[in-house]
Amino acid sequence: MMRADVLIVHAAQLVTCAGGGQPKRGAAMRDVCLIEDGALAIRDGRILAVGKTAAIRADYAAETVISVAGKVVCPGLVDCHTHAVYGGNRLDEFEQRLQGVPYMQIMADGGGIASTARATRAAAEDDLLTQAHARLDQMMQHGTTTAEIKTGYGLDTSTELKLLNVIAALDRQHPMTILPTFLGAHAVPWDYANAEQYLAAVIDDMLPAVARSEAWRAFRAQGINGFIDVFCEQGVFDLEQARRVLLAGRDGYGMQVKAHVDEFVSLGGAAMACEIGAVSVDHLDVTPPHALERLAQSNTVGVMLPAVNFNLGSTHFGNARHLIEAGGSLALATDLNPGSAPTPSLPLVMAIACRYQKLLPSEALNACTINAAAALNMAERVGSLEVGKQADLIILNTDDYRALAYEFGSQLVEMVIIKGDAVWRRSA
Repeated sequence: MMRADVLIVHAAQLVTCAGGGQPKRGAAMRDVCLIEDGALAIRDGRILAVGKTAAIRADYAAETVISVAGKVVCPGLVDCHTHAVYGGNRLDEFEQRLQGVPYMQIMADGGGIASTARATRAAAEDDLLTQAHARLDQMMQHGTTTAEIKTGYGLDTSTELKLLNVIAALDRQHPMTILPTFLGAHAVPWDYANAEQYLAAVIDDMLPAVARSEAWRAFRAQGINGFIDVFCEQGVFDLEQARRVLLAGRDGYGMQVKAHVDEFVSLGGAAMACEIGAVSVDHLDVTPPHALERLAQSNTVGVMLPAVNFNLGSTHFGNARHLIEAGGSLALATDLNPGSAPTPSLPLVMAIACRYQKLLPSEALNACTINAAAALNMAERVGSLEVGKQADLIILNTDDYRALAYEFGSQLVEMVIIKGDAVWRRSA
């Protein structure tokens, strides 16, 4: 009999979301690879075996055996698009939007991203770390075990580096797996005359400073290659400017490419990002059908962020069904940030996507696990319960995984396990 560190047995449903290191596409997104009366064995923080309880108990023994009868075990959720490090809040702007002022108008008037950048510049690094650590705790309690975190609320070199230092400290201190994204091209700050002038600073000053920073090098030493991102949007950075900054990060510093595209106006950013090999394109709220079809034919993952639409009071959502039915790979994320998506909860995102984008619970779960991992180029490491992968999983207080999207405003997560260790349990 083989030895394991931990056995988890008698799951009513063991939902593996197995994808063989690849995202699920099209009709395959309906398959969560469910095992009834499932079990898994864990050793040295990795998954040793997956199968029926009888088979696992026959082959493996461990000092720690966790029986989860009547409960669901599924992969830890992966939040592939967040802005979790920032100072201040945007409560006043929330009230403005409730009174009918559009988000982009608030931004044009000096609020929005610029408002948060001012607060973030003024905040001490230790304060930003304390606040962000608490946000990650909330995310983890909702089932997230891996998260991407962007800079972009500094809009100057020193503050962007401060944000990156906080992201690296979170990676050292918090149980969750963290991946960094440099988003210096998030908005044009008030202390620059125009986008061209600011973009020159991003490319000539910020990018080299980020690439040579101790924080960025620390991620590279772990085998984590961070991302370059840009907000390609009318009134922010146009298509040519977006391409330029992405290529500067990719070709000059070996960064992987992501892009904010088609949130309010379609400028052709999705096609451009696919053309240059983006790992993901994110938002896609107004991406036309032909562009979604082109995305579906590429290796780029489409990431939709329906909590943004919900928070902004919009009844228009990205056409997730068209992307899936065209054979594409869809991921979902929170976009956690103080302005457009102040939520740490991927289950809430799943609930919104099912109701407004007509996803099935299976599609929503795959979009928040294996496909979200692919949107971070991490599908061989996290996002599913498969032999050899990191033992990141959550135990749900329900006997049917579909309840995770069916219920909203409740808390079904009972235990979070990361790299084989129980890092959080819900109190009785």
